[in-house]
Amino acid sequence: MTFACTNHKVHRMSSEATTESPALRIGLIGLGLMGHGIGRNLLKHGFALHVLGNRNRQPVDSLVQLGATDAKRLGALTREVDVIVLCVTGSPAVESLVYGNNDGDGGILANARPGQIVIDCSTSDPKSSVGIHRDLLAAGVTFVDAPLGRTPREAEAGTLNVMVGATAEVLETIRPVLAAFAENIIHVGDVLSAQKVKLINNFVVVGTVALITEALRTCDQVGVDRKILHALMSKGPLNSALLQMTAEEIIKGNHDAMKFSISNAHKDISYFNTMAEGHAEASSMSGDLIKVLDTAVAQGLGDSFLPSLVKAA
Repeated sequence: MTFACTNHKVHRMSSEATTESPALRIGLIGLGLMGHGIGRNLLKHGFALHVLGNRNRQPVDSLVQLGATDAKRLGALTREVDVIVLCVTGSPAVESLVYGNNDGDGGILANARPGQIVIDCSTSDPKSSVGIHRDLLAAGVTFVDAPLGRTPREAEAGTLNVMVGATAEVLETIRPVLAAFAENIIHVGDVLSAQKVKLINNFVVVGTVALITEALRTCDQVGVDRKILHALMSKGPLNSALLQMTAEEIIKGNHDAMKFSISNAHKDISYFNTMAEGHAEASSMSGDLIKVLDTAVAQGLGDSFLPSLVKAA
C-alpha cells in the first residue's frame, strides 16, 4: 500500500519529540477523555496532526498549542491526511462522520481518496461497521477497527491497550501510529474482529463492577460492614485492580476512580446484546445486566462513572 506523503515538520512538544515527523499525516476526530491523550502522544512522537473537536474548545486549543492544526471542518481534515483516527462515543457518531451530517461539507466518504486508512478507536457496533467497511472499501479506503483498553490516565501517558482488526500488512503500516499512544497492540484478526472482542471484554468488566457494587449495597441491607467484605475479597482470588478501583474507592467515598460512564456502559452492553442475538450460547446474564444499567440511567446516573452503580436502588 502506498501513500502520496511527504515529511512534515511540527513544533517540538518537548525535548522527547522528534524534529522530523513520520511520513503519515494523521487526522484525529474526537478529543474527549481518551482523544486528548491520543493526540498529545501523536504530537510527542512527531506526527503531523490535524484535529477536529466538538463544542468544547479546550482540548482543541491545548493540542494546537502543542503543534496540531485545527482542521475546523471534516472535509478539510479528510483531504489533508493519510490516516484518520476516530475516537468518538459510538456507532451513531461514527456513521455521521463517515456519511456526513447534512452540514454541506460531506463526510469522510465524500472527501476521501484511495489509499487512505480510517482507524475506528471507538467502541462501536460491529453490525454498523460492516456497512462502513464495505462502503469505504468501495472507495479504495481501508477501514481498521481498533478499540481501546484502559483509562484516560493511560491515554495521557501513551500506555493504552489497543485491539486491532486488520490484515497483518495494514497493521504494520499503522503500527507506528498506534505505538505512539498504546503500550500493548493486540492483533485480534481481520477487520471487525477487534470490535467484537472489545464488547466481550467490556461485558466482563461492566458485569464485574455491577456484581461488586450490588455486593456492597447488600452489605448495607443486611448489616455487614463494607470494609470487612472488601478486606476478605482483597485477600482471596477476587482481588484485582478492578476490585480496588471500585470497592476500595467507593469505601473511601470516591466514585470517580474508574472514568467510564454508566451511559457508555449501557451503550456497550446494548451492542454486546445485539451482537450475541441468535447465538444459542449467548448468556442470559447480559439481559439482566442491561436491566441494571437501565435502572441506573432512569435514576439519573447515566453521566456518572460506573462505580456509581452502587447508588442505584
